[in-house]
Amino acid sequence: MDSTLGGRTALVTGGGRGLGLAMAEAVARAGARVALLDVRDEVHAAAEQLAARTGTEVVGVTADVTDEASVEAALAQVEESLGVVDALVHAAGVADTTSALEITPERFRRIVDINLTGTFVVCRAVTRRLVAAGKKGSVVTIASMSGMRVNRPQDQAAYNASKAGAAQLTKSLAVEWLPLGVRLNSISPGYFASEQTLEVPRDRPEQFAEWMAHTPAGRMGEPDELGPLAVYLLSDASAYVVGQSIVIDGGYTAL
Repeated sequence: MDSTLGGRTALVTGGGRGLGLAMAEAVARAGARVALLDVRDEVHAAAEQLAARTGTEVVGVTADVTDEASVEAALAQVEESLGVVDALVHAAGVADTTSALEITPERFRRIVDINLTGTFVVCRAVTRRLVAAGKKGSVVTIASMSGMRVNRPQDQAAYNASKAGAAQLTKSLAVEWLPLGVRLNSISPGYFASEQTLEVPRDRPEQFAEWMAHTPAGRMGEPDELGPLAVYLLSDASAYVVGQSIVIDGGYTAL
């Protein structure tokens, strides 16, 4: 274990499984105390297992990122256990491949509410508490290459729009909050081997083949390939990196 994030208290939303949990493990191994936040109750077992694997203090809390009161209650619980959160990875989000002709306005709003409004709610709640405590901090949000490229063949207009919004929101907050001592950047992943994307090569091989045809690396990213980038953006090593959306996509958007 290194000490890159030693002494820090990190919150990872969407941390109960998948890419969020993978980044949480990297953050824990970099020396931070870690809180996993997820809407699913399985987050508590995930926290226990992560603590056992890393030998780090880890707690699990449940909250709905779109609900300000729920997020505030979770942050209060984290502060009581680990201290004020000064490193945030906001990875909570949902995907949707309903066509634009078929998606209901209610479903569209729900995707935007989780992926965009939830980003705002969590980032603001953490920043307010940092300012109140007189502390500095760093934030990493998770956008997507889909926020800058209409990747095919799946239909996902709502998702694409929400992730473009999350990236631009992060840039806007980075400029607004840097004078407060809070530094923000986002990561825009391409196709990574998560539970959801692994269904594609198994169930829809033609779709997977199209993905790979447009990915120069010729493969999906592995979850543990995201962690080092998240740690770097949270750490003092990236102190001059502000308001950026770092793409990690095996070359997909380079074509």
